[in-house]
Amino acid sequence: MPAARGFTTDEHVQVAVISGPTAVGKGTVVAALSRLHPELVVSRSVTTRPPRPGERDGVEYDFVDDPTFDELVAADGLLEWATVHNTHRYGTPRRPVEEAVAAGRTVVLEIDLQGARQVRTSYPQARQVFLAPPSWQELVRRLVGRGTETPEQQERRLRTARVELASADEFDAVVVNDTVPGTVDALVTLLGL
Repeated sequence: MPAARGFTTDEHVQVAVISGPTAVGKGTVVAALSRLHPELVVSRSVTTRPPRPGERDGVEYDFVDDPTFDELVAADGLLEWATVHNTHRYGTPRRPVEEAVAAGRTVVLEIDLQGARQVRTSYPQARQVFLAPPSWQELVRRLVGRGTETPEQQERRLRTARVELASADEFDAVVVNDTVPGTVDALVTLLGL
């Protein structure tokens, strides 16, 4: 069972933050969790990065240009936002999260460490879960194996991952993503689903 501090499974979790280093499998785990619990609302981020092969605008992300992102920031339209790996910006649109919470639904935010820290300030009742890799070697294998970044991009992401891994104790719970089914089971328990 994952180590948990400060939250029990008998309370209704309105907003759950799932964070962790690059290539730890956040997207895979959240997708599996949402298939098992389709009542969850999975927040879709906006980003200034171009789509990866197979990604579609409005499905995996909302892909926007820099001026559009600037407008969202200026209008306080993002619950959190950050520049990731010193290259592109990502953010969580505020309105869909607030609407889902008002309707009594649980919202899952799959975001990076910077975003999780902002949500801790802007939405302190959110429950924060850090996904950790089984080992550093496995994290490197997953990053290289997905084949979506150049060697230079991989190196930059791995430097960031070292910093992110050192921040795991900031979270309410840490779950080692050894297997997707086991990780999803742990999240179901932690979120009281």
